[in-house]
Amino acid sequence: MLILELYTPWFWYIENNKQSTYLPSKNIDMILIKTWELAQDEAYPIRRDVFILEQGVPEEMELDEFDPGALHALAYEESTCVGTARLVYLDDKSAQIGRMAVLSKFRGRGIGAAILMALVKRAQAQGMSSLILHSQVVAIPFYEKLGFIGQGPLYEEAGLPHRNMMLLLPEIAK
Repeated sequence: MLILELYTPWFWYIENNKQSTYLPSKNIDMILIKTWELAQDEAYPIRRDVFILEQGVPEEMELDEFDPGALHALAYEESTCVGTARLVYLDDKSAQIGRMAVLSKFRGRGIGAAILMALVKRAQAQGMSSLILHSQVVAIPFYEKLGFIGQGPLYEEAGLPHRNMMLLLPEIAK
């Protein structure tokens, strides 16, 4: 069974068992949300390029125990996967967004924002009341523009300075 809902002027949401589709702004054809089993062949190469090759994150730190249980958003432009992020459910009311990565030649087009908003909408639809993420310091303004608020001090993660950020989600009227 296919369910179609309009969440915002930019996103259509279609759910079908293990995969959801968001049809966002003009720069991407769609955003698919998949299980790791279905996403890994497209998500991992992007994460490798961005985190390991560009940013120098140790390869052994890139994949972790959260990937298999997470939902992974994949953004496509002309049938090529160009960005990804994941959503990890922490408990029945909170989740964490992480591993946000867009290939370098596709940055600055709103693709990261579209991926993030797709995961925010998915978390909200699942009844989450808050989202957290570990932002690299250079990305803090990006997340602030989308409503996230810095929490606590700076710290180092994978050799890069980070700060925790949080977004409180309004309850969806039923």
